[in-house]
Amino acid sequence: MDNMIFKRTSVRKYTDQPVTKEQIGMLLRAGMAAPSAKNVQPWEFVVIQNRETMLKIMEFHPYSSMLEKAPLVILVCGNRAKIAVEGIEDLWVQDCAAATQNILLEATELGLGGVWLGVYPKKEVINHFAELLILPDNIIPFSLLSIGYPEGEVIPKDKFNSERIHWERWSGK
Repeated sequence: MDNMIFKRTSVRKYTDQPVTKEQIGMLLRAGMAAPSAKNVQPWEFVVIQNRETMLKIMEFHPYSSMLEKAPLVILVCGNRAKIAVEGIEDLWVQDCAAATQNILLEATELGLGGVWLGVYPKKEVINHFAELLILPDNIIPFSLLSIGYPEGEVIPKDKFNSERIHWERWSGK
């Protein structure tokens, strides 16, 4: 399958080749192309390339060991000021998830690999990010993306499972 969706897979090991500014721009453009409720586009992105910052993140994020060699990290955040629209206050999570997935798909398109590390709703991790990155009170860290050139061959898994499909109504066993 040549479709980018089916080529994307979680990549946790990277070469030391840097991600270019142009590639970072394309990743962020892809994130911002995501759909959002009432088109409020509640996302904000923190681009991290500083090794010291990545090592500090590894101290408080329990699943971030791949940051030790990642050339790029992007923190996807929600902006409370943009989500304070009646009827969509809680939909920022879906919006930021769509932006996160778009970035991962664009990474695959660019020959990069990445992995999605959950942040929201883990309050302790959120608070650590807020302190480390000096985030304003209205910014909520949502997801962390580790991105780089894959080390070795990347073989995506076929995750299709027809037992998860229900036509017209629930058709459980």
